[in-house]
Amino acid sequence: MHVVVPFAAETPKTRLAPVLAPEERSVFARAMLEDVLTAIEATGHETTVVSTAPLERDAARSATVVVDDRPLTAAVNARLPTSREDEPVAVVMADLALTTTEALERLFATGGDVVIAPGRGAGTNALVVRHPEFRVDYHGGSYLDHREIAAEIGADLETIDSFRLGTDVDEPADLVEVLVHGTDRAPACLRDLGFELDTSDGRVGVVRVEDAVSSERRSESK
Repeated sequence: MHVVVPFAAETPKTRLAPVLAPEERSVFARAMLEDVLTAIEATGHETTVVSTAPLERDAARSATVVVDDRPLTAAVNARLPTSREDEPVAVVMADLALTTTEALERLFATGGDVVIAPGRGAGTNALVVRHPEFRVDYHGGSYLDHREIAAEIGADLETIDSFRLGTDVDEPADLVEVLVHGTDRAPACLRDLGFELDTSDGRVGVVRVEDAVSSERRSESK
C-alpha cells in the first residue's frame, strides 16, 4: 500500500489565526506532519508527502516529498489507483496529531474497496482506496459525498470509528486534544509556544501562559 499525505505548506491552519501567528502556525503544522509521518513510517508502507510548496525534511526520514500546488481533490485523485492491478492507496491528512501506528494499521488492514475514517462534521480524515473508479471530492461534507460516490460505482465501503483518526486539528478548541492525547512533536510544540491546559472554569481548555500573565496584569492595574 502506498500512503499519500497532503500538506498545505504555504498557509497552513488559517483557522488557528486567533491563537497563533503565521510563523507559529507553520511550525505547529510541521510538528503535526512529522507526528503523522512517524506513525505511518512504523507501519512499513511507502509514503509520499504531497506538498503545495517545496518542503525540507530530514534526509534520514523515508517519506518522499513531491510538490503539487493543485487543489486538494485534484492532487489526490491524480494518485489513486486506475486499475485493479494497481497498488492500493491510502490518504492520511497531515493534521491528525493524535494518530498512532496502531490506529493506522487498523485502517490499512480493513477490507473493502473503500475504507474511510471520517472526521467531525462529516469530513474525511483518512481513507484507503482499492477500487479503480473511486475518486475523492473534498468539498463540504466529503464523507457523505464519498459514500455516494462509492455507491454509484458499486464499491464496497467500510467506515472506521476511530477517535485518533477522527480528530483533526483545525480550531483553537482542538488544541486541548493535542495536549491531552498527542504523542510527540505536536504537544511539545504547543508547550514550547506557551500553551497549557486550563480547568479554571470547570471544563478543560487551553490557555497561553503569556496571555494569562498579561490578562492578570491588566486586572491588577484597574
